[in-house]
Amino acid sequence: MNCCLLLPFMLGIPLLLPCLIATENSKTEEVKHPAGSHLRVRRGWMWNQFFVPEEMNKTRHHIGQLRSDLDNGNNSFQYKLLGAGAGSIFVIDERTGDIYAVQKLDREERSLYTLRAQVIDTTTGRAMEPESEFVIRVSDINDNEPKFLDEPYEAIVPEMSPEGTFVIQVTASDADDPSSGNNARLLYSLRQGQPYFSIEPTTGVIRISSKMDRELQDEYWVIIQAKDMIGLPGALSGTTSVLIKLSDVNDNKPIFKDSLYRLTVSESASVGMSIGKIMAYDNDIGENAEMDYSIEDDSKTFDVITNNETQEGIIILKKRVDFEHQNHYRIRAKVKNRRVDEQLRKYHTEASTTFIKIQVEDVDEPPVFLLPYYLFEIFEGSPYGSFVGTVSATDPDQRKSPIRYSITRSKVFSIDDNGTVFTTNPLDREISAWYNLSVTATEKYSIEQSSAVPVYVQVLDINDHAPEFSEYYETYVCENAVSGQVIQTISAVDRDESIEDHHFYFNVSVVENNSSFTIIDNQELVSAFKKSLSSTYPS
Repeated sequence: MNCCLLLPFMLGIPLLLPCLIATENSKTEEVKHPAGSHLRVRRGWMWNQFFVPEEMNKTRHHIGQLRSDLDNGNNSFQYKLLGAGAGSIFVIDERTGDIYAVQKLDREERSLYTLRAQVIDTTTGRAMEPESEFVIRVSDINDNEPKFLDEPYEAIVPEMSPEGTFVIQVTASDADDPSSGNNARLLYSLRQGQPYFSIEPTTGVIRISSKMDRELQDEYWVIIQAKDMIGLPGALSGTTSVLIKLSDVNDNKPIFKDSLYRLTVSESASVGMSIGKIMAYDNDIGENAEMDYSIEDDSKTFDVITNNETQEGIIILKKRVDFEHQNHYRIRAKVKNRRVDEQLRKYHTEASTTFIKIQVEDVDEPPVFLLPYYLFEIFEGSPYGSFVGTVSATDPDQRKSPIRYSITRSKVFSIDDNGTVFTTNPLDREISAWYNLSVTATEKYSIEQSSAVPVYVQVLDINDHAPEFSEYYETYVCENAVSGQVIQTISAVDRDESIEDHHFYFNVSVVENNSSFTIIDNQELVSAFKKSLSSTYPS
């Protein structure tokens, strides 16, 4: 409450002086006396700058007093309050000038009120002072807790990051007056998240304080508290949650969970066929889990490719297998990541390995002939049942089924169950010098398993044909022909085959001893006639 001292003035006019408890002095004005007066005095409003605490629980809180230095206390002055809030929030005692707040105030809603004051002489109704403005300031109390305005908070940081790595910065806001003591000075602390995270008390910067492995835990909820009044007693606080996710780095190598895989392949499988899968597991994710497989196979029978969708290793057949030749294989497989950063190679020094045992399944295969084809020779004229040759086929399977043989569509040859080919009709080389046969071998226990082989039979020549004149000769001679004159040249052919060219001997068979004709055997070669014969009797 303002206190005033009554001091004598040299002209006998009383003057009221306020006690100076505020930083702002009262406003004064120079006022002239009415006409006829010979004195001039300084008079004016007397008040300090007014303050009212926010959130006061009183229904009528005294703020201060407005007073004119002309007021001599005879109750003839009337004080009036004008402006926003006058009469509703603030009221004034019209006689004393005391101002009261009749409502609870909130500085965060409004921190300053500008009002106007007026004083009237009730005896004359005249204004004794010019209307003047003054200010009522709402002083702050610590009634607002810090609030985090940017929620929700979420951050991503690589796993295995070193201590001190920046994660995220959180910021709280306090609606209290930052110039009023420590009401809006904040300190941040960690309520949940140790020992992996720490926070800088004044900045709200969250940092890593211990390495974390995503494969053990991939996200963390951190609770941050902000306190005003720099954490002193009576401080208010607010909290927020931060979801921190760990992004993956390639700190795990792929590993086979099984030390041995057992696969089977049929000996009838074609090259390029998939015969099975192997699988390694990588605790990393995304491209850090992409892997490549390789195998060590001395026989070079198998290969492996990677399924990029499932990251499985597909074992494929590189070349045909034969149960009778080799019925099982044992190979070793390796796996490694496709991409590894240089600083992470220490986690990938040795590749994971596994063994694959591949069993070849036997398939009922058709008989196999010992030769791809057979060539036999036999002389023409050989009697019925003559031996021509022998073919041989075996069952490649383990059970070794007996074999039956047959010749397809032949009236000249036959074959028995031992594979022996023999004749069933006489052979004449001059009719057919070659026979192309097809011999089929069929398993006795599995008649659907059969195979065929070509058999070529050459009929060899014997001298079973006499020479023949190449044509019919009808010779004419003139009656005046002289002795020794050549009247006809004759030739002969032989349908039998000879290694050398044929030689023929000619003579005349006569009925009478005194013949008028004779023949001269000139021993000439007859290759031209052989050529004619081969065109007449093709083999």
